[in-house]
Amino acid sequence: MDSKKIISQGESETVEFKKSLSESKEIIKTISAFTNTKGGRIFVGVSNYGKALSVEIGKDTIERLVNQITQNTDPKVHPHITVEKIDEKQIIIIKVKESSDHLVLASGRPYRRVGKSTLQMSKDEYERSILEKHKDKLYFDSQICKEATLADIDKEKIRWFLKKAKAERNLDIDYTASPSEALKRLNLLIDNKPTNTAILMFGKNPQRFFIQSEIRCARFKGIKAVKPSTPFFG
Repeated sequence: MDSKKIISQGESETVEFKKSLSESKEIIKTISAFTNTKGGRIFVGVSNYGKALSVEIGKDTIERLVNQITQNTDPKVHPHITVEKIDEKQIIIIKVKESSDHLVLASGRPYRRVGKSTLQMSKDEYERSILEKHKDKLYFDSQICKEATLADIDKEKIRWFLKKAKAERNLDIDYTASPSEALKRLNLLIDNKPTNTAILMFGKNPQRFFIQSEIRCARFKGIKAVKPSTPFFG
């Protein structure tokens, strides 16, 4: 879709208008919001109503804009910036991509896009985003068991489990699969290294790695436990 058509549709979750580069602080906040939501375009030199106003562009204008953006975003954002003519008026288009972790700050603060508005994230929202980014490092069960290898996995334990899971839960993993293939399918193998869960459930000698760990299981009927569990010490 060409720029003129995008402008004609007005501001949205992914489109913002700025009258001039004098609104640089707001531009940078919007860049943070776009990267932390779905990405988007900022049209500089366009009124709130979508009218092209033109921007005076000198020799170093774009370079200074790029420097302002990179110096005031963390991690640094490197947007795609172009200059176009709309109705014979020069405008600047700043295009930014969505961030993979939604944790881009503008002048030390996180923003997000809601409809046509750029809003500062609450402390709770930002903390949730940080936790989501590092969840694999925070959750014990999904971490790699650093000293363990596939040689520490008991193949017969895996086979017993796969046969049982097939019969009772119709798990679609062949019990004759190799330990590495089975663990991959169960999301218990990372970079060919077993996770803590893999060792606790299928390890030949889990006590070697986890002296005091235990697995507790409960049986439920509906939403109520019907029988106390018995700890299984690894």
